[in-house]
Amino acid sequence: MSQHNTPVWAVIGGGNGGQSAAGHLGMMGYRVRLYDIVDETVSAINARGGVEVSGEVKGFGPVEFASRNMADVLQGADIAMVIAPALAHREIAEAMAGFIKPGQIVFIHPGATFGALEFRQVFLEKKVNVNEITICEAQSLIYACRAIAPAKVSIKGIKQQLAVAAIPASKTQNVVSVLSKAFPQIVPARNILETSLTNLNAVMHPAPSLLNISLIESGRDWKYYLDGITPTIGAFIERLDTERVSLGAAAGLSLPTVLQMYKTMYGVEAPTLSETVKLNKAYWEIEGQKKIDTRYVLEDIPMGLVPMVSLGEKLGVQTEYMGTICKLGSLLLNKDLISTGRTLERLGLNGLSKKGILDLVENG
Repeated sequence: MSQHNTPVWAVIGGGNGGQSAAGHLGMMGYRVRLYDIVDETVSAINARGGVEVSGEVKGFGPVEFASRNMADVLQGADIAMVIAPALAHREIAEAMAGFIKPGQIVFIHPGATFGALEFRQVFLEKKVNVNEITICEAQSLIYACRAIAPAKVSIKGIKQQLAVAAIPASKTQNVVSVLSKAFPQIVPARNILETSLTNLNAVMHPAPSLLNISLIESGRDWKYYLDGITPTIGAFIERLDTERVSLGAAAGLSLPTVLQMYKTMYGVEAPTLSETVKLNKAYWEIEGQKKIDTRYVLEDIPMGLVPMVSLGEKLGVQTEYMGTICKLGSLLLNKDLISTGRTLERLGLNGLSKKGILDLVENG
């Protein structure tokens, strides 16, 4: 830990979430630096000396520096928090591998499904000693947020609780004690299967996007959650969600349903999903997309649902609803979203038995 026992945070990624986190951490008095590949973002943060934050928290968060140089940003950092699209995880892990130092925490926030396993696999390929660092992931992004302009963000909501797990699970308690100093909402999950299988993006993004395709392509303005989660679409998602809960049960986990997660994360509760999302103030302003090929499909199928389906095959769990959405997305976009996704094979886990996978996440 750096001087005064206060960790230095390296935020890897300068999108909505990355700039929000950097600004918020800066406002809390932490030393923060940010890595991004976009010149405009890096220049704006350096010119202003930080990030202006509005919404749920308001103020100016100082950032020590922003850079396109990964080595500079990681140098002297205690925590490298990766807030980036899951499609970029492998590339980021490869870029980090040469500069990661013993004792550093790599916090994938969020991990999508199996983000920690992807980082671990890349680090192993690059001959990083994964026993000397801590790799962990969050189930979701703590913020509902948007970047208004470079170095200027709006945090529309902050989750009341966020589960985090390390791989192996024996390191979780230690990492939570470090991360929760800045984010007291962070609680320990049983293991990274729990954080990955509570990845709500996989549940809430692909199906509504594909099932609202005529609305998306109409050119009209619409609200993603308020207009898009109709009673029938909501009921479909709830049934898809039972497959996720069944996957958890097969892995020895008692997972909350999507409705229970909304109560925990946002404090909203109603009998159906369609009614529940309409009560969540953090969602009221979220616009529906204007094209189908957004991350809600391009990322949340291959990096969200595909690994769940792949795990289902290993654990002997039926994933008909998930599989249907993966197939439908591939057919509608005329793009193979399945074999390019995060399958157990691509994560180097195909040779492991069910017991072997459970042992890996618990004990490393």
